[in-house]
Amino acid sequence: MKFISDIIQIETTGDTDILDITPIVTDIVRKYQVKTGTCLLFVPGSTGALTTIEFESGVIQDLKDAIERAAPKGIPYAHDKRWGDGNGYSHVRAALIGPSLNVPISEGGLMLGTWQQIVLLDFDNRPRTRRILAQILSE
Repeated sequence: MKFISDIIQIETTGDTDILDITPIVTDIVRKYQVKTGTCLLFVPGSTGALTTIEFESGVIQDLKDAIERAAPKGIPYAHDKRWGDGNGYSHVRAALIGPSLNVPISEGGLMLGTWQQIVLLDFDNRPRTRRILAQILSE
């Protein structure tokens, strides 16, 4: 077994920024010539998340709308009362989606569905430099 670590760095705008990182993850798999294995992705921090979607404008808007319904910006959050930073909603949103994703690798490629892409979601209320940790376990 072989263990590989890499770091992806992305500039975001915040406020439910949804970014396709599939090409970057694909490049990492190719760079290390991984044929079979699994790629764990993890975004440190409590206001970012990772998931998969069909990365097209309709689904992106639908996901943003669903997230707004689940954890709206315009309501009081105890976090905001305690810290005064106005991003209580972003912590709740990130917790609902989750900070990590595990993607199988086979025949040198990510085992994603035809219309499935890996996305980073930045829920914070300001731009950020996000790091995504990529750890690959391969044969």
